[in-house]
Amino acid sequence: MLKLMRSPLKYVQGQGALSAVYEETKDLGTSFLFICSNSGYRNCHEKIEESFEGKEAELKFEIFGGISSIGEVERMQKIVRENQINCVVAVGGGSAIDTAKATAHYEKLPVVIIPTVVATDAPCTGLSVIYNNDGSFSHYIFYPKNPDAVIVDSDIIAHAPVKFLVAGMGDALGTYFEARACEKAKAPSLENGGITKSAMALCRLCYETLLEDGYKALKACENQIVTPALEAIIEANTYLSGVGADNGGLAVSHSVYNGFTALEECEATMHGSVVAFGTLAQLVLEDAPKAEFNQVLEFCVSVGLPVTLKEIGVTDKERVHIAAKNACAEGESIHNMIGDVTPGQLYDALIAADVLGQEYLAKRK
Repeated sequence: MLKLMRSPLKYVQGQGALSAVYEETKDLGTSFLFICSNSGYRNCHEKIEESFEGKEAELKFEIFGGISSIGEVERMQKIVRENQINCVVAVGGGSAIDTAKATAHYEKLPVVIIPTVVATDAPCTGLSVIYNNDGSFSHYIFYPKNPDAVIVDSDIIAHAPVKFLVAGMGDALGTYFEARACEKAKAPSLENGGITKSAMALCRLCYETLLEDGYKALKACENQIVTPALEAIIEANTYLSGVGADNGGLAVSHSVYNGFTALEECEATMHGSVVAFGTLAQLVLEDAPKAEFNQVLEFCVSVGLPVTLKEIGVTDKERVHIAAKNACAEGESIHNMIGDVTPGQLYDALIAADVLGQEYLAKRK
């Protein structure tokens, strides 16, 4: 298996980055469709329009339906064709981003990502998570290339709800541990290639950055200010986690998330929150050293990530069997683990992680 590395063609981050949108995208087209979340449109469209002021470019802003569903992607494709769009831009969170990437892929157009939150590592990855129209998980789409540009305005992130930054840290938390498991098993990355030393270095740096700057970034975001720590976590959540996951691979953490999407009580639980708990379950399965498990546990609690089933919305242990079975479905990344994982083994690991999390929280009281 050949080793490979992929990443966005361009990554731009900093305060006031929205003012540079035209300069960073002018070579990609002259007719732009901005697929926006409600808050993305509200917070960004004026600055984006100012960036294009006086330039020969047509801009169309469209607020999408909230979920990167099959039907929503088809609706955006129709808008692209009707308006002769030649560049698709996402302005919003993970679902808006996944919708834009899928739309651009099917229409064979370049795609630019402008995240307004850093709740997932979607901006930099060469894939989308697609849902059925009822909101249940459908499938992944793997693309032949990563986004043409990712532009992150740190001021926008600092003024977004704190819960998104925290969820992004949860998503990023799985990056190193899932890649490490794939490397041990000689499993392919998400790009279906061997894992390079560069990829593992990025994944490791992602985890180290979370430990060093996570709590400080949380406090900065709570006060809507931009600090070096917040800039570091924005990069970790967006670039290090995205490029790391793409080139390092997935294992238990993300399969656990996919499994819990089958439970109605978890519908309001953020992606990164479940991934964080799934990371604890993966460490149980690996029988990770006590010090390492406790380090991850302590980090989660310090920034407000869940360490118990109750915190992700589950109060009935019997329901965990359903999630475990779905997480172990054919094609899930959990099968990248050495020796594989059965639904029964995953159930036991999830319950064990829950018990250890409860004990830790009880000691803190």
